[in-house]
Amino acid sequence: MQFEYKVEGGDFTQAGHASSQIKKSLKQLGVDSSVIKRVVVALYEAEVNIVAHAYRGVIYADIESTGIKLTLEDEGPGIPDVEQAMRKGFSTASHAVREMGFGAGMGLPNISENADNLSIETVVGKGTTLRIEIKF
Repeated sequence: MQFEYKVEGGDFTQAGHASSQIKKSLKQLGVDSSVIKRVVVALYEAEVNIVAHAYRGVIYADIESTGIKLTLEDEGPGIPDVEQAMRKGFSTASHAVREMGFGAGMGLPNISENADNLSIETVVGKGTTLRIEIKF
């Protein structure tokens, strides 16, 4: 099964839509609830990162019999220092984003903790691609 979701930067009313839809699909497929939780946490965090930091992005989800592969591509500022961005509590979120309760600096660390495999490709001034794999 393959899914594609478009994400608009700054549109917090739609943040979490893709993760909610994927959760429904995984439940229908009978995937273990502990695995579903890991998928939803990783995908939600990545989805909110696009909304909070990028101009726009696309989420691709490929559900296979052995697991799920998520690719999130955004057009945005990129990540100047991935190692620093992976530290719990480090955030480049704007004051407005933090006022809404986002931007605590836990996005990438939470994604990493819930993913079996995570790769980050980023170009400053162009955007970021996350590839997340979670096995069933």
